[in-house]
Amino acid sequence: MKRIYIYTLGIVALFSCSKQLDVTPPNNITEEQIQELLSSGDEKKIQLVLGGMANNMPKMINFGALGSESRYASNQGFDAMRNLEGNDIVFGTRNLVMFGGDEYNLRDFISDASDKNFPYWSYGWNMVNTANKMLNYIGDDIVNTNKKLQEFKARGLILRAFAYNYLMENYQDAYLQGGKSKLGLSLYDRFAPVQESKARSSSEETYAFIKNDIKEAIRLLKEAGVGFTADKTDFDLGVAYFILAKVSLWTGDWTTTVSACNEILAKYPNLMTEAVYGGKNKAGATTPEFRPEQNGFLNIDINPEVILGFPVGEAVTVHNWWMNCFAEGNGGLGEGFARIDERLYSRIDNHDFRINSFLKNDFGEYTYPTNGVKRIIPSYANLKFAATHGMGSEDKKNVGRVSCYYMRSSEVLLMKAEALAQDQKGGDAKDALNVLLKARTIAGQTVLTCDTYSGMQGMDPLDMVKFQTRLELWGEGGREFYNNKRWNIPVNRASSANHVDKSSYAVSKMTLQIPLDEMQYNNKADQN
Repeated sequence: MKRIYIYTLGIVALFSCSKQLDVTPPNNITEEQIQELLSSGDEKKIQLVLGGMANNMPKMINFGALGSESRYASNQGFDAMRNLEGNDIVFGTRNLVMFGGDEYNLRDFISDASDKNFPYWSYGWNMVNTANKMLNYIGDDIVNTNKKLQEFKARGLILRAFAYNYLMENYQDAYLQGGKSKLGLSLYDRFAPVQESKARSSSEETYAFIKNDIKEAIRLLKEAGVGFTADKTDFDLGVAYFILAKVSLWTGDWTTTVSACNEILAKYPNLMTEAVYGGKNKAGATTPEFRPEQNGFLNIDINPEVILGFPVGEAVTVHNWWMNCFAEGNGGLGEGFARIDERLYSRIDNHDFRINSFLKNDFGEYTYPTNGVKRIIPSYANLKFAATHGMGSEDKKNVGRVSCYYMRSSEVLLMKAEALAQDQKGGDAKDALNVLLKARTIAGQTVLTCDTYSGMQGMDPLDMVKFQTRLELWGEGGREFYNNKRWNIPVNRASSANHVDKSSYAVSKMTLQIPLDEMQYNNKADQN
């Protein structure tokens, strides 16, 4: 990684606080002085020196940058494009020549020179570098037992673990589908403006590095007295355990997955109710109104599942722009409606209220506010992320004014269920799924279970988990794409009644090549 493009994200300069710290000469703090200040144990000085960098760590996940193409100018744009590269999301009602069209039609997004490849690489390495810039200053000899430094170091380790895992999800085959024996990533635990390139380590070494980071972060948070905090925007034990569970599931460490999930579920026992689970099917309404304040996917304040998320004003909202059929972006006015594949929809039990988050029939015409253009909202369009207004606004042009989330406890429950099923504990896996199914049963109906759910008859426990994961996490964070890699499920749309593109796509083609820029500037880089 000899050369990497770094986005400007408002990293706080360490040299701007010399007057406050009474350091001479002013505005010229040396690294030795920084180390001395950190070693002093003075919490106020530590906050002044590193607080800005430490507070920025969670914001790196909630990433938005200036760019001409929104699809590759933010993390949510990346995820929205991944959503289109699978089976379960249909893109519009006809072939669309617009952003998302190439991805949905499964044109090249993996080659080393593809403009649909490098942004993922840059996003991941930008997080690694940002974490390492701070971690440079807080080695174990500096941290010792200082609680503030323990907390700050944990934040850097969490971000680095998240970033490396993200890169592995994209740039290598799934660990249990042949990736274990292949190359991982170059492992950097320090940052320097000019530093010697490293060869790629093995996948086993890379995941060991990731797990060591996240386990050390958990230890530091516990010693610092930082548990499961009420602040949804920070890195706490919930975020750390979520990453540990995800990495452990990817690498087949079922015991650790279950243990990490149990830690989270003990603190997040409540799931979203029917009242706040997305928009509701109101076909035939002449003037539809979907308020984001009442939607747990758009308002994290009413969603008890949110482990990491950001409020209005801080939230990146590109996902809403793509997934909301009432938005004046490509996902609505542009007719790039995000629709559910009828093959998945047809298996949703009629007593499962998630069926009401998708249109069974055409909604009818909706008038978009800016120019009065009307569009037919088509059948199978999702209402999960529907909003006709912005949060706290009567202006329909402000539909993008919402909050966002990146981790929630339903996914944790599903990770636990999968680990149990993979570990041949089918009964326990079904018990975990039954918790979710009970919470998703329409009020007044007999509680759904794995044994009574109509669309899961004849399935074994693992297939039940896969089905419920596809349904519960539909349209969220590109999860289907990454799960298809893990489960060795190719894209095959041939039998779908409503897919516009009927392509197939092999799992072997879901792994991105190392970008050309890296291959040119890192003389030790090996291509996938």
